[in-house]
Amino acid sequence: MKPFDVLRRYLLDRAPFSDSDLERIEPYFLPRHLAKGSFLQRAGEAIRYAAFVAHGCLRCFVIDAQGKEHILQFAPETWWVSDIVALTSGSPATLFVEALEDSELLLLDRPSQKALLEAFPLYAAAYQAGVQKHIASKDTRILQTLSASAEERYLGFLATYPSIARRVPQRMLASYLGITPEALSRVRRSIAKKKTQGSGASRPAR
Repeated sequence: MKPFDVLRRYLLDRAPFSDSDLERIEPYFLPRHLAKGSFLQRAGEAIRYAAFVAHGCLRCFVIDAQGKEHILQFAPETWWVSDIVALTSGSPATLFVEALEDSELLLLDRPSQKALLEAFPLYAAAYQAGVQKHIASKDTRILQTLSASAEERYLGFLATYPSIARRVPQRMLASYLGITPEALSRVRRSIAKKKTQGSGASRPAR
């Protein structure tokens, strides 16, 4: 499926766009291939684009003063990736955005985004719904980080993003959850042990 066909389906799932609308929307987006391990942006750089992920998977992360990575977001198919503060203010990027897989993106610069929001009310509504969903997801993650145990965070991630958990390395998943890889290994062993014990308890006596 071509990158814009993925975006087309994404938009149609959120609003009744006409074929004419979609034909007019397509030229605003710039297709780009990003090879695995390549960066869409690095902290400190000036940035121009938000990106829609048509195929592949990216990660957004920061690096602290001690050189430790902290992953803020994974972005698989149909997700948006944007350093909103830098993009809207013109300040240097604060985030690194790296492709975890060979990825096909659709890039949208700020003038094009503004033009789309003004020219297409349905696009503006779909965009607003996406922003609200992103904010809700971010708030949920903050609450989990403050109050949930490592196991609860891991199980919550599996329930919400099962496909991502199968696609990213354990060390990156641990970074996203705010725990060490060793702690994540212990959580996984504990869950596996509980499942084994539960399975044994449910077997009928012979």
